Amino acid sequence: MRALGLILAGAILAVPALAQDAKKQGEKNWYPSKYGAEDTKGAMNNLSPAGTIEAAKLVKTGKTYALGVVTGPTTPAYPPRSYSATILQSNDGQGGAMGANKVTAHDDIIHSWVGIGTQIDGFAHLGIDHHYYNGVKGNELYSPAGVTQYGTETILPTATRGVLLDMTKYYGKAVLDPGTAFNRAEIDAAAKAAGVTIRKGDVVLFHTGWMTKSASDPQGYIAQQPGLGVEGAEYLASLDVVMIGADTAALEAIPFEDPTKPFIVHQTLLTKHGVHVLESINTAELAKDGATEFMFVLGQPRFKGAVQMVINPVAIR
Repeated sequence: MRALGLILAGAILAVPALAQDAKKQGEKNWYPSKYGAEDTKGAMNNLSPAGTIEAAKLVKTGKTYALGVVTGPTTPAYPPRSYSATILQSNDGQGGAMGANKVTAHDDIIHSWVGIGTQIDGFAHLGIDHHYYNGVKGNELYSPAGVTQYGTETILPTATRGVLLDMTKYYGKAVLDPGTAFNRAEIDAAAKAAGVTIRKGDVVLFHTGWMTKSASDPQGYIAQQPGLGVEGAEYLASLDVVMIGADTAALEAIPFEDPTKPFIVHQTLLTKHGVHVLESINTAELAKDGATEFMFVLGQPRFKGAVQMVINPVAIR
């Protein structure tokens, strides 16, 4: 576990230097955003009432799918992230019920990182050389009590079309190999096989089978994984999707396509294009049912100033 933490820390610390190198190569033209220099919504500008109405038409059976995993003490998490709960007996077990109707109760306190389990990454989570979405500098949004811009409480409520691309079918494997990176060719082939066309305002989810390792090998589930490649990230962003997720802990392929550029898919989506990243999405039941499109619904907890958040999106068919 300690070694894994050092690997992650080293990768994260490497990002500013690598981003500086990218800046020297003239790659800093990712801001201002195409949505405007003052924009804070990113790709969520592509959501619309019309898109919600169209997504609702996909509901045929009324079956719902919880896309979030249970978050608890044993949930795989990047060190030093952890979870614990304290249950308080407000009056239960202490001999005194309240009122003539004898009310008893419990309360709770959760001590947890919010980047654990199924989660959404906000725009303040990861940047390029201390710049975040639309070029906002880290020192302009950072506060120890919560970021002053791009807090996940500002993410718009989402009810739109979701698309599942089952990459296990494309590769012919129940669980994809770690480091497998899917890009435009693989995405297009998987979409064609599913009979779907990715559209503006969509949420795109990938099924890789990797989540089966989360219980049997939690450290391995975190340390390496199949996932989205940088070309694939650029491609999906060009299609104006609003969120991209997978049944993996980082969405992108680890080992990284280029070991000198850690978490470049996150940089591409969050920082350059304002596309939210969804991690550890439970896609297994959707894949089992052969679902390819559905209504995707998310209303995340609105904890002020958080840079990421534990979520439980719902798919409805």
